[in-house]
Order: sequence, then structure tokens, then C-alpha cells
Amino acid sequence: MEHQDDLRAQPLPYQVWGAENIDASAIAQMDAAMRLPISVAGALMPDAHVGYGLPIGGVLATENAVIPYAVGVDIACRMRLSLYPISPITVGQKPGQFKKALMEQTRFGVGAKFTGNDRNEHDVLDDPAWEATKYLKSLKDGAYDQLGTSGSGNHFVEWGAFTVPQDDAETGLKAGSYLALLSHSGSRAVGFKIANHYSKLAMELHPKLDSAVRHLAWLPLDWQPGQEYWLSMELAGRYAAANHEVIHQRVAKAIGLKPIFSVENHHNFAWIETIPAPAGFQGNERKVFVHRKGATPAGAGVLGIIPGSMGDPGYLVRGKGNTNALNSASHGAGRAMGRKQAIQAITKTERDRYLKDRGVTLLGGGMDEAPQAYKPIEQVIAAQSELIDILGKFAPLMVRMSDEPGDD
Repeated sequence: MEHQDDLRAQPLPYQVWGAENIDASAIAQMDAAMRLPISVAGALMPDAHVGYGLPIGGVLATENAVIPYAVGVDIACRMRLSLYPISPITVGQKPGQFKKALMEQTRFGVGAKFTGNDRNEHDVLDDPAWEATKYLKSLKDGAYDQLGTSGSGNHFVEWGAFTVPQDDAETGLKAGSYLALLSHSGSRAVGFKIANHYSKLAMELHPKLDSAVRHLAWLPLDWQPGQEYWLSMELAGRYAAANHEVIHQRVAKAIGLKPIFSVENHHNFAWIETIPAPAGFQGNERKVFVHRKGATPAGAGVLGIIPGSMGDPGYLVRGKGNTNALNSASHGAGRAMGRKQAIQAITKTERDRYLKDRGVTLLGGGMDEAPQAYKPIEQVIAAQSELIDILGKFAPLMVRMSDEPGDD
């Protein structure tokens, strides 16, 4: 089949939040994405930095097509927050108990898995989608092994103090301070393999696509490969959600706690949404496929979690439904330094002093994840006041991460 792969002469217009703290190369990546013939609309969040294909923090709406690398390799990477009806002071009173729960009930890093009788059970393993394609069928055993595990880099499971400044009628949260468990992880090897398998296929389907946007090769959704990818992506999303559910169950059970409130959201995903038709497109509304590469859904009333770093606060937010941002917000603070730069520029003494000053105990964690490698979360949150309202604040107390550096 022939494809129309010529790029637009100029990128479609899009809005940027927090532009003063976004590197020019991330802007250039977003410009390139907005030249794709399938692009309809876009936005760039204040935590944006360079990624593969689409920048991290990039939101891209396309017409009848999905771009595997605009979703990302860690498909449906998620945040989950659970609150417990006890004071966070308890972590300082019984640090050994809380450390033991994190160290024994979690697994971190590339290839991390549970084995034998320690493997986890979940309904997601009975999902019929595993049998939908030969490729998905080949991933199921590995999915069983890695259920309830976390990756390297910026993935974490951490205890913290969550503060609600005032009662919130919609969530039922009462003002006060709560012990909280916060996790960040995705679909593990399942998502990674799906992403690479279908991205390679997409690039093969577009051999004449400009090399500058080669990683943004797409799959039309009226073709079987596009439909297979979409089904696989959605299964990876359910699997990622199951990972967090298992993590929170295991860790809380080890302490003897039951949550009174939980909330979660994901990024690195694509959604079918309706947006106002951009200038130059026919009709009042347009059905599009919205890719959020490291961006949080923030439709009107939608809850989300925006974390800082291992030493900085995160926020529970409610979306305002800003259509210029494609109903999105940032997914974190965003990197101010690349991983190699952070390892070279930040000393262990500097990192540890930063954490000590904030009362944070770190279990694991590579130097590429030092807090100083990130943009100030308060600036990133302030830059998106048009996109979100803040409902509560999470302060990390005990953070479990992989010792391995990430690769994003």
C-alpha cells in the first residue's frame, strides 16, 4: 500500500505551558510532531523534556492513527495514591517496620520478578485479550512473573505524609494529615515489548518518512496492525493498574493497614476523545486519538497525581478541562538534567544532604534520580494553574527505588 508521508511545511500551532523552563530541543521535537500529516492538535506541558519521538510532556492528537512511540515504551505508566486513617508520624516511630514492608513486598529493576509461591494472582491474568494475538500470548508468562513489580529509573513506592488543607465534598476527603502510600510504575516488560514490536512495524510501513520523525511512524486504526496495537495497549493499561493494586495490597497488608481512599491515573497512553475542531478543520467537533507521553489526563473533574522527586512533594489535583491543553497536565516535575549529566554533576553527599534536610529516608535510588536533577515542582505546578486545582499535598518520608539508572 502507498502512504502519504510528506510532512507539513510548517507545524500546526499549539500552546506551551511553562515555556521558560523547557529546553529548545523539546520544543523542536514537538514542532516536528505537529508537522505530521496525521496531526490535528497538540500541547506541551511544563515538565517537558526530550524523549524518543515525542517529547516527555507532549500531548498529540491524531486522526485515525496511533503512534506507538508517542505512547512510549512504558505503556500506561501509572501513579497510585492510597490514604490510611493513621498519623504519618507512625513512620518515624516504627521505621524498621515500614522499611521492612517496602523491602520485602516490592521488587525493583529491569527483569525484577516474583518466583514460585511468591508470585501474585490477579484477575488481569485471566483477561481474554492475552489470547487475542499470537504476540500477546507469548507475553503472558512473563506478565505473571512480573505482576506487582516496579521498574528502574524514576519508578518508586514510598510512604509519606498527605495533607488535605480543607474538606472536599466531591472526594469526601476531610481536612487533616494522613499516612499515605504512593507508587509510580508501569506495564513492565509487557509494555516495553509491545511498544518496540509495533513501533518497528510502523516504521516498516513508512519507509519514506523523514528520518527526523522516524520514531513517530504511525499505524492507521482501520488496518489490522493498528487494531492489534490498540488492543495490546489497552491490555497493558489494565496490567499496569493491576501491578499497582498488588503493590498497595502487599505493602499495606505487611503493616496491617486498609486504605480509606485511593486514586490513580496513567500517562504514556492514547485515548479516543472528542475535541473542538481546530482552525482549518471542518465541523465543530473532531474525534481524535490523544497521545499523552508523560502527561496526565486533566479533563473537568478528573483526579490526578503529579509527583515531584524522591525529596520533593507531590500533589493530588483535579483537572479543569482546558481544551487548549487537550485536557492534560504535567505528569511530574520533569528533568532539568539528563541522566548522564546528573550522575556527573551531583555528588552523593549533595543528594543525601538534600534528603536529610527534608526528613526523607532513601532505600536504593540511583544518582540519576537525585532531586537536584529535576525542575522545582512548585514552579511546574504554578505554571499550570489554568489546567488543575490542588486538593492535597504528599511529602515523601521513606522512598524505595531501584539502584539501576533509567533509560528515558
